[in-house]
Amino acid sequence: MTQSLQKLFTFDEFVEFLKTQPENICYELYDGEIIQMPLPKGKHEKIVAFLVMILMVECHRLKLEYGIPSKTLVKLENKISGYFPDVLLLNLPNLVNEAYWENESIITKAESIPLVIEVVSTNWRDDYHKKFADYEEMGIKEYWIVDYAALGSKELIGDPKQPIITIYSLNDEGEYRGKQFRGDDRIESPTFPELNLTAQQIFSASY
Repeated sequence: MTQSLQKLFTFDEFVEFLKTQPENICYELYDGEIIQMPLPKGKHEKIVAFLVMILMVECHRLKLEYGIPSKTLVKLENKISGYFPDVLLLNLPNLVNEAYWENESIITKAESIPLVIEVVSTNWRDDYHKKFADYEEMGIKEYWIVDYAALGSKELIGDPKQPIITIYSLNDEGEYRGKQFRGDDRIESPTFPELNLTAQQIFSASY
């Protein structure tokens, strides 16, 4: 369960609030409301670690100037919201255009984010609805939802429910178009078209 504080905050107030909190507790800002995020399960973190390893190896192989920070806050434009994605791929050369970056690990521009990944937890509606809409509106080109426990609704992931990865890419109209992957389906990523990885390998966090 997520827990919220009963007061609306500005984004800068939220940043100051974070500085007073223990690092092992994660908070996000939803339209001015500070939300304490649920503590992730071990499998959640294993999948995150596996994805970070795989993507950084691919970046190195392709000589891409991308990196994955341990913890970076994404500030939504024209909204009082800020998220800590599970995996955030940074376009390192564009960081010079980020106003906060010199002093804070905060990103505000879609050009700095080639790819963002959310590994679904109990608050799955946020990943499938709110963050989907906000990442799309921000203009992030690629968004993965990794639903390893099949928590999403049947309308979203099918019936019977089974573990699924949905990869959304931004079209020319600025709208996300998604494709779903299960079991031995090979992942298709616009950012990493040569990635040789199946959905099941991600769910098991192993080759």
